[in-house]
Amino acid sequence: MSDRPAHPQREFRTEDLAREAGIPVRTLRFYREKRLLPPPRREGRIAWYSEDHLARLRIIADLLERGHTLGGIAELLAAWESGRDVAELLGLEAAIATPWSEETPVPMTRTELDRAYSGQADAEALAEAVALGYLTVDGDRVSHISRRLLDASAELVAEGIPLVAVLEAAHGVRASADALADLFVDLVNKQLLGKLGSRLTTGETARLADTLARLRPVARTVVDVEFALAMDRRVQGELGAVLSRAAREDPSH
Repeated sequence: MSDRPAHPQREFRTEDLAREAGIPVRTLRFYREKRLLPPPRREGRIAWYSEDHLARLRIIADLLERGHTLGGIAELLAAWESGRDVAELLGLEAAIATPWSEETPVPMTRTELDRAYSGQADAEALAEAVALGYLTVDGDRVSHISRRLLDASAELVAEGIPLVAVLEAAHGVRASADALADLFVDLVNKQLLGKLGSRLTTGETARLADTLARLRPVARTVVDVEFALAMDRRVQGELGAVLSRAAREDPSH
């Protein structure tokens, strides 16, 4: 069996998993009945699903979008699980489904959240953060999806940028990040997956899993470098205007 990521996996109740996957609860239960999903971990009467279940649901959604029927998907999964090397299959599944993000959620009260944002976390800002997926709310308790994003956005607010402006900018950042992800996925689909046969051989499956694992840090490096270069270009373009404005406002001139 392939190594799993070191950071702990999230777990979901039935309703939470359905919401994350963008499907109704009844559809999730239907998939379970049709054995398209492995059984959840049970704790008393509560069923707990993992990120592997979420990844499987997304694979099912992708196959449906490509025109496969549920019967065909069930046959495909059954053939893989019974006729292929389990370790090899799990290795490919892990390479595809392992989350790229390694963020630490931050549970806190609404009062603590409001304090972190200098008193600007009102109901409107809270609703916007929930819509962006940054926050989940349960009564007076909230959970931010990422310690790093929480700290970064709080720092922007502390420097004088209103929280509403930070959240507005977040929409643009999200759209740009989605576009970058689309470019990378399209590149992999066309240049790697598109050259493979309809049924992967044992060697192809192992090589594909290794390749996808190696490409993760490569993709992050490209994005990091390109963003830094873009900032250099933009700052150089703005530098003259900033210096000119500072000179005009200097009372010594």
